[in-house]
Amino acid sequence: AMMAITCAEVDAKFPPLKNDAVLRAIRGEPVERIPVWVMRQAGRYLPEYVEYTKDKEFFSRCQNPEVACHLTLQPFERYDLDAGIIFSDILVIPQALGLEVKMVKGQGPVFVDPLRTTEQWYEVERRLLERVGVTGVPVAEQAEQVIAKAPELVEALSYVYDAITLTRTRLNGRAPLIGFCGSPWTLFVYASEAKKTKTYTECSKLIYSSPEFVHRILKVMAHICAQYLIRQVKAGAQMLQVFDSHANVLPPKQWREFSLPYLNLIATLVKEECPDIPMIVLPKDAPFALEMLQDSPYDMVSIDPTLDLGKSHQLMEGVGKGVQGNMSPTTMYAPTEKVRELVHEHLTEAFGDGTVLPRRYIANLGSGMNPDMDPANLGAFVDTIHAFGKK
Repeated sequence: AMMAITCAEVDAKFPPLKNDAVLRAIRGEPVERIPVWVMRQAGRYLPEYVEYTKDKEFFSRCQNPEVACHLTLQPFERYDLDAGIIFSDILVIPQALGLEVKMVKGQGPVFVDPLRTTEQWYEVERRLLERVGVTGVPVAEQAEQVIAKAPELVEALSYVYDAITLTRTRLNGRAPLIGFCGSPWTLFVYASEAKKTKTYTECSKLIYSSPEFVHRILKVMAHICAQYLIRQVKAGAQMLQVFDSHANVLPPKQWREFSLPYLNLIATLVKEECPDIPMIVLPKDAPFALEMLQDSPYDMVSIDPTLDLGKSHQLMEGVGKGVQGNMSPTTMYAPTEKVRELVHEHLTEAFGDGTVLPRRYIANLGSGMNPDMDPANLGAFVDTIHAFGKK
């Protein structure tokens, strides 16, 4: 392994942090107010986002560090957020693996060639090795070779690292910057299904008929994800989140087999090289995952609205970990005054009157902001969380 790098070494290259509440929370230190950020806080619910991106193709926004930086910072003009999350997409990894993805209006991401056969995957591995000058490797050894070359292969995503460095500099210490990636299982679902699905036919067929093949893909993806995250930390990311957005596709037993080991592998690899980087995992709409993550290397689990916040927080705090979440996104469709009431209620039910603020807790929605949400309601959400427990 390469030399370990501490957050302090990276921090020295950037403006001093003025608001470290999310980092204090994830480390279990006391906070003066509950920290909060939301997923897709840089997004289409903001009129200024729509205006700024109207002439920019989706992936080009991720690939241009100036644009990604501008979009990451937009919500800070409106809200007192405790963290920024770099503007990017989980599908930049399949793109870097040589899989072609297009954003189709009304459909979302579409993979040009669905990944469904061993031959296709062997070809992906072969091309990746060719890219770093390795040829003539027997198919049986390709995967291990790709894994060995993962640190070199993720240089294809240098535009993300550039965006992180630029954004952290421009944030000027206002709040920490979060780096992220999709989980191997979630990326596999996207690549095998090729487009939006309600049935998850293809990925399900594959895990039951060709489990070894699926594991081979997931293992390669996990190593690529880990190296990608390590590079994000070196570029300035102060916290990492792994999105298992398709966790809910798998029954608990299969999630334990096809997703959990690779989530844990990512965190283990990242922490070997960046021992003090805080890491959050989001097993979306998979409430059963919380208990299975009690002994994982992650510091915090982002939970969905079906789980009881108070009980989940207690469970994880008992093993020295935290939770993030878990207001229902539908809250954002309430009238603004009602949003304040609902947020206050949610926190009171979980943590009492706020005389003592919870440690190891970051407030968030169960999932991201939607394009039809009122920006004023996010303001009410953020301010009510910050006011909680204040006399």
